[in-house]
Amino acid sequence: MSSYDYIIVGAGSAGCVLANRLSEDPNNSVLLLETGGSDKSIFIQMPTALSIPMNTDKYAWQFHSEPEPYLDNREMHCPRGKVLGGSSSINGMVYVRGHAEDFEEWEACGAKGWGYQKCLPYFKRAESWYLGGDTHRGGSGPLGVNNGNEMQNPLYRAFIKAGEQAGYPITNDYNAAQQEGFGPMHMTVKGGKRCSAARAYLDPVKDRDNLTILTHVRVHKILMDGKRAVGVSYRKDGNMHEARTDNNVILSAGSIGSPQLLQHSGIGDAEHLKSVGIECVHNLPGVGENLQDHLEFYFQYRCKKPITINGKLDWFSKGIIGAKWFFFKKGLGTTNHFESCAFIRSKAGVKWPDMQYHFMPAAIRYDGKSAFDGHGFQVHVGHNKPKSRGFVKVQSADPEQAPKIQFNYLKAQEDIEGFRACVRLTREIIDQSAFDEYRDSEIQPGEEVKTDEEIDAFVRKAVESAYHPSCTCKMGEDEMAVVDSQTRVRGLEGLHVVDSSIFPTIPNGNLNGPTIMVAEKAADMILGNPPLPEEDVPVIEDSNWESQQRSNQL
Repeated sequence: MSSYDYIIVGAGSAGCVLANRLSEDPNNSVLLLETGGSDKSIFIQMPTALSIPMNTDKYAWQFHSEPEPYLDNREMHCPRGKVLGGSSSINGMVYVRGHAEDFEEWEACGAKGWGYQKCLPYFKRAESWYLGGDTHRGGSGPLGVNNGNEMQNPLYRAFIKAGEQAGYPITNDYNAAQQEGFGPMHMTVKGGKRCSAARAYLDPVKDRDNLTILTHVRVHKILMDGKRAVGVSYRKDGNMHEARTDNNVILSAGSIGSPQLLQHSGIGDAEHLKSVGIECVHNLPGVGENLQDHLEFYFQYRCKKPITINGKLDWFSKGIIGAKWFFFKKGLGTTNHFESCAFIRSKAGVKWPDMQYHFMPAAIRYDGKSAFDGHGFQVHVGHNKPKSRGFVKVQSADPEQAPKIQFNYLKAQEDIEGFRACVRLTREIIDQSAFDEYRDSEIQPGEEVKTDEEIDAFVRKAVESAYHPSCTCKMGEDEMAVVDSQTRVRGLEGLHVVDSSIFPTIPNGNLNGPTIMVAEKAADMILGNPPLPEEDVPVIEDSNWESQQRSNQL
């Protein structure tokens, strides 16, 4: 048994940030516990190989949902990082902060002090934007962010031009003043390599004398003394161990792992815990509830010209790409291939974007397989502000049994209508003249899919998770809130949760950026540091949002 000032459970996007920031003071002893192991695999470090670690048991928890009742009872894949860097080591590396209004929404939900002007300084502290820092962007933070290969493939710019022709605005930086519009996409890549939270935050400090990193560890339980967390018990090499703290236990195990560990420690809904044979230590009914995720589907077209990545899927071409990356860190190996994107509103009356596009000059699945012979391109599209809510619940007192996960995707009628808009608006965009020299027949959904009923059936069959589970230990003040605005578990002492599970609502965009920001801000709170000064910066929105769905004059 050992004692530390801070015990962090989970070396993912948030845990790596906390390990770095909490150990900056040499007087603080910090223990970081991670179930997975090293992140040094070439398949993790090479951006173009992103589909491999996500689908590898060694690097990811291969969770699946229960049959989803509103998706034709499909069981949905929900991989989560099980490696240093967590999901930032297996994700698509897309960097999106979210819209400013997403964080105002958090504040309105009871997360006091988490409005956009208060979060922006922490986004900037985290980031090293490859074009340099400015009013909105950070220039010297640990996390490298760029645009991959600078949209060398002409299809990227055709997508942006098509959006403009369809009446949408252009945005040169959706992470700055204006999210809404079409423009280049950003990724967490630095020097041609994946810039995960482990690479950005952990690698530079892993040799600090006051930081202990234990891998291949399975935490079973938070140790409690009354209403105070005093340590954790964990299994390593087949033996059980304990680590103690006089200060704080911090859960950063993610939106599946954190509520799972709370429940196994007797913290959660008392009736559910009793039903699975766990003694309730602290009744907190919101633990595991409020589960939210992004769904998306691929809109795919055949391409008239042989310029797509589908022509690079043979072993010889892959070998050339791999060699160029291995020796020079250049070429197609350095990108996730999502180099242009868009954020738009699905209808008039929506104040800020609720739809997101990732454009790729290939027609290919996440597992790296092509669905057809020949050249094609695709755009991933999703309705990003879902109303449907699910849950994560432990199924027994066995801490190593996977929890029950139910998303309830498309339960809400608003979500169904949002995906109808995704189909119709996307077709309109791709039908613009910018694509005339490239666009051939529609592969998916297929030109025959037109009516509401046909679109709904297609979506239920084809939609996939964007791998953004969140909000299961939400921050706020109501009876279903799990943590307060200081990230402390409500009603307990010495216990924090810091990861995407504490989001009150899911932002419009990928979650790695906001998760890192949350950890940066929480680190100051836990250390008792004054918050960074808030920054009053311009935010550009459509002043006519109540009456129009799009405007190219923002």
